[in-house]
Amino acid sequence: MKTIVFTGGGSAGHVTPNMAIIKELNKDWDIHYIGSKKGIEKELIQRISIPYYEIHSGKLRRYADKENLIDIFKVIKGCIEARSLLKKLKPDLVFSKGGFVSVPVILAAKSLRIPIYIHESDMSPGLANKISQRFATKIFTSFDETKRYFPEHKTFVIGSPVRKELFNGTADKGRQFLGFSSRLPILTIMGGSLGAKKINEAVRASIDRLTANYQIVHICGRDHIDETLIMNTRYRQFEYVHDELPDILAATDLVITRGGSNAIFEFLALHIPMIIIPLGLHQSRGDQILNAKAFEEKGYSITIEEEYLNQKSLIKTLDSLNKNKSIYDKNMKDSIQRDALKTLVNEINYFTSSTNRL
Repeated sequence: MKTIVFTGGGSAGHVTPNMAIIKELNKDWDIHYIGSKKGIEKELIQRISIPYYEIHSGKLRRYADKENLIDIFKVIKGCIEARSLLKKLKPDLVFSKGGFVSVPVILAAKSLRIPIYIHESDMSPGLANKISQRFATKIFTSFDETKRYFPEHKTFVIGSPVRKELFNGTADKGRQFLGFSSRLPILTIMGGSLGAKKINEAVRASIDRLTANYQIVHICGRDHIDETLIMNTRYRQFEYVHDELPDILAATDLVITRGGSNAIFEFLALHIPMIIIPLGLHQSRGDQILNAKAFEEKGYSITIEEEYLNQKSLIKTLDSLNKNKSIYDKNMKDSIQRDALKTLVNEINYFTSSTNRL
C-alpha cells in the first residue's frame, strides 16, 4: 500500500479540492492530512474520516508587520512538527493545495526527499505556492495564464478539480429543503467559507427588493446570521452548508459569489450564471480580481468591484444577469472544460517515484 499526505488550508478553497481527490483515489492509498490547529480544514477533513494531524502555522504576509517575527517562529515550529510526522508516516507523495499551513509541510517533505505535487487554482499564485514551487516535483494550474509564474518543464494546465457530488443534486429536494416554490427564481449568495461582511450588508440592505423577485439562499459565514430576518420565508440563511449543498445548487438559478477560483469553476461546471464580487486589493493580492475578469471576458459572469457594491449596483446587475440568463447559460455550456479531477486522480493513482506521465 502506498501512502499520501495531503495539505492545504486557511479557507475552504484550499481544502475542498483535496477532498474531491481523496474521495476518488484507489483503495490502495493510505491517506493522511496535515493542517492547522484552528483552520476550517480541520472541521472539513474530519467529516470524511481521514486521519488529521495538527501543526503550528504562521501567516505569510507581503508587508511589514510586527506579527511577522512571531509567525516566523510558528513556521519553524510547524516545520519541525511536519518533519516528525512525515518521518513517522513515510509518505510516497505529498499533495498540496496551498495556504499558509502547506509551507512547513512542503519544506519538511523536501528535506526528506519526498516527491511533492502542488495545485494552484488562481490566475496569480498565492505566496505559499510561490515559496513551494521551487521544491515541487509537478505543478498543476487552473488557468493557462498561470504557467508563466512557474518553471515550464514541470507545470501543467489542467483546470480546477470539481467535487463529483455537486453533480448529484436534485432541484426538487433543494426547494423542499429550503421551503421554496418553483414560481420564483432562486438566488444563492456565497461569500466564501469565512463569510463576506460587505456582501452580507448589501444583500440585507436590499432584502425587500430582492425578495420581491427572488427566493434567496444566503450562506453568510460563521456567526453572521441576522436574527431579525429569520421569519422571512423567501430568505434562508446558513453559516455553512455541507450535505445539502448539491441539492441547493441544483435548484439555484443565479449565484452571487466571491472570486475564489475553486468556487467559480464549480459554478461554471454546473452552468450557474454568476455575479462575482472579488476581494479588493486592500484585502488581497488581486487574484480574485483577475479570476473575475477572466470569467467576465468569457461571458460566464458579471463583475461588481467591491468599492462599487451598493443596493443600486446590486439590484441593477442582478436584474441584468437574470434578463440575459439564457446567453450566460449558452456560454457556459459551450465552454471547453478540462476534467482536472480525473487528471489529478490518475496522476496520483499511477504515481511511482520515477513517474513523469504528463
